[in-house]
Amino acid sequence: MTMLSSDSNEVSAPDASGAEFGRSADGMAVAHVGDLVFAMVPARDGQYFLASAWRVSRPLAELKRDDFYSHYGSVEGEAAFRNRMIEQAGHSRELRLLSRQTVRVTCSTPWGPSQGATVYADGIVCHTTAGHGGFRLSDASNAKVHPMLRTDGGWYEEDAAWAIVALTFPDLFTTYERKCADKTIRDSWPDAWETIFGRALAPGESYQRDAQAFAREHAGDWIVTAALRSDHHTGMIEVIATIGGARGERVEERRFLVQSDEYAAGRFGFVIDETRHAAYEGSSSFAAWRGRAS
Repeated sequence: MTMLSSDSNEVSAPDASGAEFGRSADGMAVAHVGDLVFAMVPARDGQYFLASAWRVSRPLAELKRDDFYSHYGSVEGEAAFRNRMIEQAGHSRELRLLSRQTVRVTCSTPWGPSQGATVYADGIVCHTTAGHGGFRLSDASNAKVHPMLRTDGGWYEEDAAWAIVALTFPDLFTTYERKCADKTIRDSWPDAWETIFGRALAPGESYQRDAQAFAREHAGDWIVTAALRSDHHTGMIEVIATIGGARGERVEERRFLVQSDEYAAGRFGFVIDETRHAAYEGSSSFAAWRGRAS
């Protein structure tokens, strides 16, 4: 694989993975994989996110930010971008080897009338609708789903529950899809994952497990539920916090001031340190609090 310097518009020939790498006209790392082109798009605070476009025929060196529209989440840097593209190329190769068939099916789904369907195997069909979609498993196929994950009707929506289908029928999915499905199950259904695989999830392996641990650890702490830059105190963030981050009409709320360079929402919320973050009762930048004062 040819590595690119930061000021190069050179394009590498597709390597053994099938991915072609280059740099766009406005300096972004870009790649061509199958019918898709991808870009590592700069975001705030030195971060990047992955964007793509379909069937773009122009050379990679002529592409610009406006050519890319679909959003695939964050990417850490060029090394991670290249690894992700190699993984995508492998995914594309494996897809061509699977026997998925696109068909028209007239039926209702929990998300509206089916507008198209992909048959993964007999009794395993993925439907698309105007706004959503998901899998429908026949009774025989649904019976193979683990009881902790099985739905009564055999419908599995596309946002998360699709992973249940991939976990149950791994041979119908690519390596990349199986990897994503495993993460989704760990994040959303950790109890089922631990039962199926016979081990406890470690810290960092499950979003839900980590959220539960955070909630236990900070059950008695003030957790920020809203924050904005203070109009009354330069360099400060005014926040509203509740015990344990609870929400509701009858939940006690307090305001605090936090240094702007210290405040970061964090994965599960910002924890107030009462030894450093004093409760604040002065003029507020929150409209609702200004209304209370009046």
